[in-house]
This record gives sequence, C-alpha cells and structure tokens, in this order.
Amino acid sequence: MFGLFGKNEKEIQELIDNKQFDELSTEIIDELAKDLIVTTETTLSGYTVDRRIEVITAECVFGMNIFKDFFAGIRDVFGGRSKASQTVLRDARHTCLTELRREALIVGANAIIAVDLDYSEISGDGKSMLFLVTTGTACQVTKN
Repeated sequence: MFGLFGKNEKEIQELIDNKQFDELSTEIIDELAKDLIVTTETTLSGYTVDRRIEVITAECVFGMNIFKDFFAGIRDVFGGRSKASQTVLRDARHTCLTELRREALIVGANAIIAVDLDYSEISGDGKSMLFLVTTGTACQVTKN
C-alpha cells in the first residue's frame, strides 16, 4: 500500500514502529491518521475519553505572492471572492491539520478534541504572510 510514496513497505513500517513520524510524507501520515477522530467538539458523542494525553499544536506560515495580493486587493475594491486567497487558506488548513495528526500519532492518540484554528496575517516590507496555529487535545478514546 505505501510503496507509492518513495519508500518500500518495510522501511515505512520500521519508521512507524520506531515512532519516527517526522520521516514520513504527508500522504503516509494522512493514510495512517485517516481513522483518527479530529473534532472541534470538547466531547465525543458515542465515545468515552479514556485518557487526555496532552495539548498538541501545529504552526504553519504561508507566503502570499505579490500577484495574489494585487488581485485580492482589486477584488476588495470591486467585490467578489479571491480564489487565490481561498486556495492558500485551504492549503494552510490542510497542512496544519496534517501536522496536528502527526503530533497526535507521535504521542499515541487516536483522537484530537477541542481543535481550534487561529489565522493571522503578518505583513511588512510589502510582504504578506498567513500564519495559522492549530491546537487540540490529543486523547485516547473508545467507542461506546
């Protein structure tokens, strides 16, 4: 199954067994974490939180290039949606949640509850960056 991602299954299994998740690609993390429950809720209907392990975070900074900024500024004046900005926001969210899942796997969680995404803009010297911090509580849960 994992042979598609540049490493053979034996190498990947060794990394997983040794909890070297930082060596795995986002595609493999997504595959490993596909059954991980990720929710903004503080409780899970139908599940019992057996153990709250720890608060985990993921931080991502994305650059907005000058052309995207320029066209987004034009849309601000005339109205409309900025597809380029929406794409950066979507990519940032996906990347940060993937990193959060990676952190959950490292600490042995099978769920992340109370997930919060905080977006900020950092700008200066004519440059604009999107900063996203994602936090949640890594937990061990069992289905009722």
